[in-house]
Amino acid sequence: MISRDHAWSLLTEFTKSDSLRKHARAVEASMRAYARRYGEDLDTWGVAGMLHDFDYEMHPRAPHHPLKGAEILLARSVSEPIVYAILAHADYAGLPRVSRLDRALYACDELSGFVHAVALVRPGRVIGGLEPPSVRKKLRDKAFARTVNRDDVYRGAGELGVDLDEHIAFVVAALTDVASEIGLSRG
Repeated sequence: MISRDHAWSLLTEFTKSDSLRKHARAVEASMRAYARRYGEDLDTWGVAGMLHDFDYEMHPRAPHHPLKGAEILLARSVSEPIVYAILAHADYAGLPRVSRLDRALYACDELSGFVHAVALVRPGRVIGGLEPPSVRKKLRDKAFARTVNRDDVYRGAGELGVDLDEHIAFVVAALTDVASEIGLSRG
């Protein structure tokens, strides 16, 4: 099993962008929170969240991301369940999301990024007190954070088997715990 420190080292080796590193940290936090909720291994779930886009700067276009990245991860002894979840988070990879880890990573990726974007435009970049109706309102605004695939957000909650508002509130709470690390204020 790859340690969190080793995963961070791997991430920073391949990811120089501060915004992508913050996204990795945000998804890691969401995944760790869900691991706690479901009684799963925190490090496995956290590492999957942290490394899911580690190769994006090298391979920003489908299908190279995450397929090329998966080859690197396997060569670096990252466990197959983590690599599979990373592959399955990209619909075009054609892999079904079969485990709860797979479904959680898919559900947390786009929503963590979107919640982060919503918090960034709030006065003081405050995430504390961000409510699901505010996030849903921004989801309806197609001009806001337009690179976030709204269908993935809705499908992710559905595949994980959680209500969208519950999922939003859960991710907001997870990101509140790491607010200072991802450029936000707790409020």
